[in-house]
Amino acid sequence: MFTGIVTAIGTVRRARRTARGLALTIASPYRGLRIGESIAVDGACLTVVKTGKGTFTVEAVTMTRTRTTFADFAPGRPVNLERSLRASDRLGGHLVSGHVDGVGTVVRRVALEDSVLLDIRVPEDVAAVSVLHGSIAVDGVSLTVNARPKRGIVQVSLIPYTLEVTTLGRARVGTRVHLEADQVGKIVRHVLAPYRAARR
Repeated sequence: MFTGIVTAIGTVRRARRTARGLALTIASPYRGLRIGESIAVDGACLTVVKTGKGTFTVEAVTMTRTRTTFADFAPGRPVNLERSLRASDRLGGHLVSGHVDGVGTVVRRVALEDSVLLDIRVPEDVAAVSVLHGSIAVDGVSLTVNARPKRGIVQVSLIPYTLEVTTLGRARVGTRVHLEADQVGKIVRHVLAPYRAARR
């Protein structure tokens, strides 16, 4: 589990295809990483398979690549990082599983005096459980749904701190982002689905 509170920005050092999938070697400030540890990379939970001096390597299998933008990753790309949650940690954001529900695209960016608004086109499954003032994770960052300006569009507001310490400060129109919808919303929708179907 994660909280959506990014604790470091890493940099992709190497991206290569292997027999086991796509191997990403990432430079980070983390120390004491262990093989088998879970790290959220732009919001996707991946397992550390190798560690090095100032780097770690994770692998993205076929299913992960179909739900993410990892296939487009190249050396030099900055990524949001978060180590997995310990039972004693503060839950500063919201419960995030690291299971990407889909890829969204930034369709509008508006700079305000004290924040930046991003309008993101999201898949229908994500839109269905995105409610005003509810939670959504964008590239692993815990955010609040600021508005639903149009069908299929979710708006988030980025405060200066988020712009400085995550990769979302670089987001522009056309930027593709990983999305994880609110867990509670997904569970409620799943539980109610049979009853809604029976009433049709």
